[in-house]
Amino acid sequence: MTDILKSLERTIVARREADPDQSYVASLRAKGRAKMAEKLGEEATEAVIAAVLDDRAAMTGEAADLLFHLMVLLADMDLSLDDVTAELARREGLSGLQEKATRGAS
Repeated sequence: MTDILKSLERTIVARREADPDQSYVASLRAKGRAKMAEKLGEEATEAVIAAVLDDRAAMTGEAADLLFHLMVLLADMDLSLDDVTAELARREGLSGLQEKATRGAS
Protein backbone atom coordinates (compact mmCIF):
# COMPACT_ATOMS: atom_id res chain seq x y z
CA MET A 1 0.00 0.00 0.00
CA THR A 2 2.65 2.54 0.91
CA ASP A 3 4.53 1.79 -2.30
CA ILE A 4 1.73 3.29 -4.40
CA LEU A 5 1.60 6.38 -2.17
CA LYS A 6 5.37 6.86 -2.41
CA SER A 7 5.20 6.38 -6.18
CA LEU A 8 2.37 8.91 -6.40
CA GLU A 9 4.34 11.33 -4.23
CA ARG A 10 7.33 11.10 -6.59
CA THR A 11 5.06 11.66 -9.59
CA ILE A 12 3.44 14.71 -7.99
CA VAL A 13 6.82 16.26 -7.16
CA ALA A 14 8.09 15.60 -10.69
CA ARG A 15 5.01 17.03 -12.38
CA ARG A 16 4.95 20.26 -10.39
CA GLU A 17 7.40 21.74 -12.91
CA ALA A 18 5.61 20.42 -16.00
CA ASP A 19 3.62 22.42 -18.51
CA PRO A 20 0.26 23.30 -16.88
CA ASP A 21 -1.46 22.45 -20.17
CA GLN A 22 -0.03 18.93 -19.96
CA SER A 23 -0.24 18.17 -16.22
CA TYR A 24 -3.10 18.51 -13.74
CA VAL A 25 -0.59 18.85 -10.88
CA ALA A 26 1.22 21.66 -12.70
CA SER A 27 -2.10 23.36 -13.50
CA LEU A 28 -3.04 23.33 -9.81
CA ARG A 29 0.37 24.72 -8.89
CA ALA A 30 -0.03 27.49 -11.45
CA LYS A 31 -3.34 28.47 -9.81
CA GLY A 32 -1.68 28.78 -6.41
CA ARG A 33 -1.93 27.27 -2.98
CA ALA A 34 -5.35 28.73 -2.25
CA LYS A 35 -6.78 26.83 -5.22
CA MET A 36 -5.05 23.66 -4.05
CA ALA A 37 -6.58 24.10 -0.61
CA GLU A 38 -9.99 24.77 -2.16
CA LYS A 39 -9.76 21.52 -4.17
CA LEU A 40 -8.82 19.64 -1.01
CA GLY A 41 -11.87 21.07 0.72
CA GLU A 42 -14.12 20.10 -2.20
CA GLU A 43 -12.83 16.54 -2.11
CA ALA A 44 -13.29 16.37 1.67
CA THR A 45 -16.90 17.52 1.28
CA GLU A 46 -17.53 14.93 -1.41
CA ALA A 47 -16.08 12.24 0.86
CA VAL A 48 -18.35 13.37 3.70
CA ILE A 49 -21.38 13.14 1.41
CA ALA A 50 -20.40 9.66 0.24
CA ALA A 51 -20.00 8.56 3.87
CA VAL A 52 -23.36 9.99 4.93
CA LEU A 53 -25.02 8.25 1.98
CA ASP A 54 -23.21 5.02 2.93
CA ASP A 55 -21.98 4.78 -0.68
CA ARG A 56 -18.89 2.61 -0.42
CA ALA A 57 -17.98 2.86 -4.11
CA ALA A 58 -18.23 6.64 -4.10
CA MET A 59 -16.32 6.82 -0.82
CA THR A 60 -13.47 4.79 -2.28
CA GLY A 61 -13.14 7.20 -5.20
CA GLU A 62 -13.54 10.29 -3.06
CA ALA A 63 -10.98 9.02 -0.55
CA ALA A 64 -8.51 8.54 -3.41
CA ASP A 65 -9.24 12.07 -4.67
CA LEU A 66 -8.84 13.44 -1.14
CA LEU A 67 -5.47 11.73 -0.63
CA PHE A 68 -4.26 12.90 -4.03
CA HIS A 69 -5.18 16.53 -3.42
CA LEU A 70 -3.71 16.41 0.09
CA MET A 71 -0.46 15.14 -1.37
CA VAL A 72 -0.44 17.92 -3.98
CA LEU A 73 -0.86 20.50 -1.22
CA LEU A 74 1.79 18.86 0.96
CA ALA A 75 4.25 18.94 -1.95
CA ASP A 76 3.53 22.63 -2.49
CA MET A 77 4.44 23.22 1.15
CA ASP A 78 7.63 21.12 0.81
CA LEU A 79 6.18 18.49 3.12
CA SER A 80 6.22 14.76 2.47
CA LEU A 81 4.38 11.65 3.52
CA ASP A 82 7.40 10.95 5.74
CA ASP A 83 6.69 14.23 7.57
CA VAL A 84 3.09 13.18 8.12
CA THR A 85 3.96 9.66 9.21
CA ALA A 86 6.58 11.04 11.63
CA GLU A 87 3.85 13.16 13.22
CA LEU A 88 1.55 10.14 13.42
CA ALA A 89 4.36 8.16 15.05
CA ARG A 90 4.87 10.97 17.56
CA ARG A 91 1.20 10.75 18.47
CA GLU A 92 1.14 6.96 18.73
CA GLY A 93 0.09 5.79 22.15
CA LEU A 94 -1.67 9.03 23.01
CA SER A 95 -5.41 9.09 23.15
CA GLY A 96 -7.04 11.60 20.86
CA LEU A 97 -8.08 13.63 23.88
CA GLN A 98 -4.52 13.65 25.25
CA GLU A 99 -3.11 14.67 21.89
CA LYS A 100 -5.58 17.53 21.52
CA ALA A 101 -4.72 18.71 25.04
CA THR A 102 -1.03 18.95 24.12
CA ARG A 103 -2.00 21.31 21.29
CA GLY A 104 -4.36 23.34 23.46
CA ALA A 105 -7.23 22.32 21.18
CA SER A 106 -10.81 22.32 22.35
